[in-house]
Amino acid sequence: MLRKTILVLAVATTLVACSKEAREPAKPGAGTAQAAARDGKDAKPAVKLLISPEDLLTVQSNSVSSGPVITGSVQPERKADLRAEVSAVVLQVLKENGDVVKRGDVLVKLDETSIRDSLNSAEAASRAAKQALDQAERHVERMKTLRTSGMTSAQAMDDSEVRRNNASSDLAAARTRAVQARQQLQRTLVRAPFDGVVSERKVSAGDTASVGKELLKVIDPTSMRFEGRVSADRIAMVKPGQAVSFRINGYAGQEFRGVVRRVDPAANEVTRQVEVLVGFAPGAAQPHVSGLYGEGRIESEATSALMLPEGALVKAGDSAFAWRLKDRTLNKVGVKLGPRDMRSGQYEVRSGLAAGDTVMRTASSTFTDGQPVQMAAAKVASANAGQPAAQGK
Repeated sequence: MLRKTILVLAVATTLVACSKEAREPAKPGAGTAQAAARDGKDAKPAVKLLISPEDLLTVQSNSVSSGPVITGSVQPERKADLRAEVSAVVLQVLKENGDVVKRGDVLVKLDETSIRDSLNSAEAASRAAKQALDQAERHVERMKTLRTSGMTSAQAMDDSEVRRNNASSDLAAARTRAVQARQQLQRTLVRAPFDGVVSERKVSAGDTASVGKELLKVIDPTSMRFEGRVSADRIAMVKPGQAVSFRINGYAGQEFRGVVRRVDPAANEVTRQVEVLVGFAPGAAQPHVSGLYGEGRIESEATSALMLPEGALVKAGDSAFAWRLKDRTLNKVGVKLGPRDMRSGQYEVRSGLAAGDTVMRTASSTFTDGQPVQMAAAKVASANAGQPAAQGK
């Protein structure tokens, strides 16, 4: 009995001790020490970024051109809208869009049947008037002889001279009609006014061409110019002779250079913009397609600013940053950007970096702020490279 009582008391004492230990809070610092021990085991040293000098870029101050924005289209200086000068049926169109033509080449043939009949009639009338004039002149000469001998009256002499003058007038009118008919006949052949290219065909064989109807358009692709427009509030900055840089749709990645030739003296009544004529710079590339939209900037001012290429910047909404290398450590630096230079494609950096700072030429998503950097050792060619090693004696 006594043994059972002692055994029960021992078990009860053990249970009370275990429950008390479970209710007691952990000692301060015990959990921290354990976590530190775990972190010490799991922590890894920061990975160094191995780069070469070609991966770096030094921030420098460059000259940036600024000025009014100009928008417009490329148009040929020499262009002609060929229209019908006579009413006739189109017999044949000899050239198509894009065909190269020389000055004087026949482009369109019109029906000449009625006009040739008119020419034949006018020439016949001219011959008849010439014969009538010759006869009237001979009659006048005879009347002069008779008048001298007193065998005719002065009235008869005056009548013969009147008939001669009328015959002369009839001959002049007949010749004029013949010349006009001959000119109309020549106008049935529509010719190229200059060397160029057919840009648009308006008619086909069988169409009726009335006077003034447009037949073809011919342009000279070597006489292209940029016909742009500038806002009226910036027009005071534009002067002839200023350089212009612009880009044209259809020629991606290509920059064109030009010079301001003329500034119109009046603004458009609807848009309130002023037209500015820009000619391509001598020797500069020119597009050979008219009507393409272009946009650029007139270089009326030049300032000095820090510039960075787009590849060195990371844009996130309205903010941007770059990766600067300082004391062999990579740092993420926020920058404030200005306008983009159309000539170089670089952005103006207004704040965040200074001249002489070294940044990564190309930003990467694997970079981390504070990451250590190690420069790759330069490869130096050995003077004895390729020679067999000397053998010891």
